Amino acid sequence: MYRFLFSSKWLGYLLLAAIFATACVFLGRWQMDRRAETLAEINRVVSNYSATPIPFAEARDEFVNLDADREWTQVELRGSYDAAGQRIVRNRPLNGQPGYEVVVPFKLDSGETVVIDRGWLPIGNKTPGSPDAVPSPPKGPVTVVGRLKHSEPELQRGAPDGQLASIDLPAYAAGLGYPLLTGAYAQLASETPPAADMPVAFPKPATEEGTHLSYSLQWFAFGVLMFVGFGYAARQQARNAAIDAEDAADRAAEGEYLHASNPTPRRRPVPRKRKNATAEEEEDAILDAQGH
Repeated sequence: MYRFLFSSKWLGYLLLAAIFATACVFLGRWQMDRRAETLAEINRVVSNYSATPIPFAEARDEFVNLDADREWTQVELRGSYDAAGQRIVRNRPLNGQPGYEVVVPFKLDSGETVVIDRGWLPIGNKTPGSPDAVPSPPKGPVTVVGRLKHSEPELQRGAPDGQLASIDLPAYAAGLGYPLLTGAYAQLASETPPAADMPVAFPKPATEEGTHLSYSLQWFAFGVLMFVGFGYAARQQARNAAIDAEDAADRAAEGEYLHASNPTPRRRPVPRKRKNATAEEEEDAILDAQGH
């Protein structure tokens, strides 16, 4: 019944089904990998975001080379802001609104310098390409609590004076003219004493898993359904072939039965040719037609 599956046509269908299913498995695994990354980020936020701040002495190595598991860790820093080195970072959306972030070098009491991201500013209405005003950091000694974040990659695009295309710490340090710890920066959580005017504080990162798991299961299901559809089509083809074979067998059996019941078929009788009517017969026919 299923010998047709070895035909080139059905082997081609099977190959297409296998290719489609392989693509579905690849996409499903990609969604699972994204889910794993999301869960790891959620775990870091849950573990580190609201934990007790640690002193800079314990976190110094993280500012040199940040361990991914230590991201969002709160660190207490003591020193003063270098307001002259303040920059704004372009193209930083927040809650769907375009804007900027304000980064400032922070010179620690130990003599080293780190970068503090003080918050977000919306796009201004007065001067195109810049916020209307940039709040100045507090002057003098300040105690800052910040959350560790990775340095960002360099973007292959420029920025106006006083602005950065990304928080690329090595490039930032090159523009300042003095060294920075470039393995990480700190996203501001609080500062004491606080400034009179502050940028918008960053919201807590989302801790929802999202739809990666459901998407991955959907892709896996699509891959399975492709083979289910192939099997259903093959079953229908086999059933149709079986019905055709049964009909052919019935017709053949009927023909054999008729042949057995009447082995010598009668020849149709050949009608005899009628002779030409005589004169008397023609006269009688006319009288019959007239009712006589």
